[in-house]
Amino acid sequence: MLPLVALVGRPNVGKSTLFNAFTRTRDALVHNEPGVTRDRHYGVCRRIEGKPFLLVDTGGISDDEQGLAGLTTRQSQAAIEEAGLILFVVDAKQGPLPLDESILAQLRRSGKPVLLLINKIDAADPHEAMAEFARLGLGETISVSAAHQRGLDAVLERIDEHLPEPDETSDDVETTEPDRLRLAIIGRPNVGKSTLVNRLLGEDRMIASDVPGTTRDAISVDTERDGRKYRLIDTAGIRRKSKVDEAVEKFSIIKTLQAIEAAQVVVFVIDASEGVTDQDATVLGLVLDAKRALVIAVNKWDGLSDYQREQTRAALDRRLSFVPWAENVTISALHGSGLRELLRAVQRAQRSAGFQFSTSDLTRVLETAVATHQPPPVRGQPVKLRFAHPGGTHPPTVVIHGNRVKDLAENYKRYLENYLRQHYKLVGTPLKLEFRQGENPYADKTNPLSERQLKQRRRLMRHVKR
Repeated sequence: MLPLVALVGRPNVGKSTLFNAFTRTRDALVHNEPGVTRDRHYGVCRRIEGKPFLLVDTGGISDDEQGLAGLTTRQSQAAIEEAGLILFVVDAKQGPLPLDESILAQLRRSGKPVLLLINKIDAADPHEAMAEFARLGLGETISVSAAHQRGLDAVLERIDEHLPEPDETSDDVETTEPDRLRLAIIGRPNVGKSTLVNRLLGEDRMIASDVPGTTRDAISVDTERDGRKYRLIDTAGIRRKSKVDEAVEKFSIIKTLQAIEAAQVVVFVIDASEGVTDQDATVLGLVLDAKRALVIAVNKWDGLSDYQREQTRAALDRRLSFVPWAENVTISALHGSGLRELLRAVQRAQRSAGFQFSTSDLTRVLETAVATHQPPPVRGQPVKLRFAHPGGTHPPTVVIHGNRVKDLAENYKRYLENYLRQHYKLVGTPLKLEFRQGENPYADKTNPLSERQLKQRRRLMRHVKR
């Protein structure tokens, strides 16, 4: 495992900006509004020269132990406990505040080595800022500007001095575990996405609250269940566009869309007590546009009576008729019921999304489908479907060749899709059919008439005129 370094400090001192600078990504959500970061966010810092390490971005520590601020502080405290080195970030413009001293006292009690980073030094006098923070009593102090990439090399050099020698077997997960299934948890706000992630992890890794919009960033967490490796991506809830007025929430939605694109399977969480709303259908449309495998988790099922469950099932069948191939699994994220069935459905969707067709078998299945139900004629002319071959995976794609297929009726295309899906037992994934029509090589060519043909044509024309 890579050594862990934690970014700790008050809200809005530039921790997320430093995180993006060190990891050379834009994974952390950055905004001038305090308290944007709430959950722990991990990333790998890799360099050509120097030791690699795992960096964790944390939310701002406050003196409020209640509400979201208290939950965010506890997440930061958890990062302090697991880190081997702590980067204590302060604001040069505001100078040392009583809260900085309180945080430093907590860091000293942890017994971990602490490196003081005086950020936003470009907006203050460097010598004056260093003198003000000298009273904190930390010998290792570096002035940086995260926004302008100043002083970062010096920080990395000091980090190298504290890190152990790298293990040859240590590397980031992306290169050593390609079989890890990327699973995005999406849905409207306050439907239980973070609670579901915590239950799958077996710990309170994500902040779960009754306040809608608690999660603002897309947080990736690796786990293993029943011998299978997963990368869970908790996302922010997507509301109606008319209700989104904060810039932070707009960035959160962008992060959610990026998480959908990066995922192999998407778990769409629905509140069973509210049923399928118009906004749920809109968010499902985003998943369909991305062509991702899909499993629908109906959460809070334990809170319904038998009559309500019957009504909810009927509503799900009616409102989700446009995704009949997606499996519906009833769960309780709070109590953990239905999670085994949910992961089984996720695995079935993943296998179906990566299914490998063979050309010969596809062509035989296509011939059987056509023999069972002939395609309707186009402008009185018959449609011939000659052969099919695979066109890719994720989603599985079938390319069908024939004549007049561009004008093939949509209901017959749906028939072919359902026939192939039933034959190959494909569940939880869209199936893409591409129809290719061979062009007539003589369409733009005209044969010149011989002298005999011209004479015959003239005789026919005289006969017509009579």
